Amino acid sequence: MRPAYDDNVFINCPFDEAYRPMFRALVFTVHACGMTARSALEVDNGAEVRIEKITRIIGQCRHSIHDISHTDADAASGLPRMNMPFELGLFLGAKRYGGPRHQSKTCIIFDRERYRYQQFLSDIAGQDIRAHRNDPAELIRSVRNALATMRPARLPSGQLIREQYEAFLLEVADVCAEMQLDPEDLGHRDLAEVIIAWLERNPGHPRSISGAADE
Repeated sequence: MRPAYDDNVFINCPFDEAYRPMFRALVFTVHACGMTARSALEVDNGAEVRIEKITRIIGQCRHSIHDISHTDADAASGLPRMNMPFELGLFLGAKRYGGPRHQSKTCIIFDRERYRYQQFLSDIAGQDIRAHRNDPAELIRSVRNALATMRPARLPSGQLIREQYEAFLLEVADVCAEMQLDPEDLGHRDLAEVIIAWLERNPGHPRSISGAADE
């Protein structure tokens, strides 16, 4: 069995309501590719400092997906949102300085437009920045194509995963009802469980079979 570390994908993205359709498409695609989506939302523990939680999860993940598209200035404060670039830096630092195990870390970086990042994060120039154009279908395709280069098993096509995701959206309320969950109020772990349950009913896709992380 492949170690959990090799199949864990750290997701660094906005968690606001506007990004919700993108976030759900992202988590679905990771699990449809047989991997496990991890994020800071998976644990709500007031006793754990947030940065310690993030670094712990990064340490448990070989792969990562970073969406730095929501760095615009906040309407109230006028200040930019820097959490996503900061967490990208943490992940790249872990790859560079984390020892032999972490030198194999991989990451996928998204922005709305391919070269927009050069205006606010030019230090990552030279890396392959993907553009999702705020389109869940484009996000699904790009994530699938990138993960296909990281896994030994052949993955379903991006088109097939997109069709599966559209079917999932039509049936998610029924799955949630069976699991006694509210489809409009799913925590990260709830969402992952609903996705995995749906994928298990629709065979033919790699599936994440364990959300347990190794230390």
